[in-house]
Amino acid sequence: MKNAASIRLLAALGITVFSVFMPLESAAASICFGTSANGRVSDAVALPAQGENYGPYSSLGVTLGRTHVHQTVRDIVADAYAAAYRSMPATRFVYGETGLSTGGPFKPHRTHQNGTSVDFMVPVLDSKGKSVALPSNALNKFGYALEFDVNGKLDDLQIDFEAVAEHLYQLAEAAKRHGAPIDRVIFQKELVAQLYRTRRGTYLRTKVAFMKATPWIRHDEHYQVDFKMSCRPLRDSDK
Repeated sequence: MKNAASIRLLAALGITVFSVFMPLESAAASICFGTSANGRVSDAVALPAQGENYGPYSSLGVTLGRTHVHQTVRDIVADAYAAAYRSMPATRFVYGETGLSTGGPFKPHRTHQNGTSVDFMVPVLDSKGKSVALPSNALNKFGYALEFDVNGKLDDLQIDFEAVAEHLYQLAEAAKRHGAPIDRVIFQKELVAQLYRTRRGTYLRTKVAFMKATPWIRHDEHYQVDFKMSCRPLRDSDK
């Protein structure tokens, strides 16, 4: 009876039971248009602000809306982090920039325009071999200005290549399950060679496509992952 009375009260206030109990996130499905280099996205969603084993490169970046993606990409990223937590519970992961809520030009990036691209900051080990979050502040452009050498070293930090490889493996597997396989990964060539020496090396060498051309800026402090999706022509975004 109490439930019935509550429903009548909600109806009187013009509020449906469905609207009360539905998830806060919009039910509209994300739609990508064009390409990562020239596109847009509708009904994009933000990556989770925090997880058991991961967090964003910058709380300011999150507040400014620079971590939006297609909802399928969001699900892939969340699933991969959950799987990585099960296999490497002590490892700390950090994601970087992704794109704006409506997509489009995203300075200083040349891509990240249609919700299908994600930057992941490299997981690192400190001088004691402990997994720590990559240092991120305004002085180092929130991690993007850091530069690692050909062996993945920077001062007392060392890129955790096993963690990078495991993360890429879990991303690739999650992407296949969600029907949006990895299109390419952008990472410095000399650092990719280090990944091939890890436990997941054979899988990465044969199952994951790394960009062979030299990127216009160094990708040593982060690796960009582009997902392959059936996006509508960009002209359709104006309809």
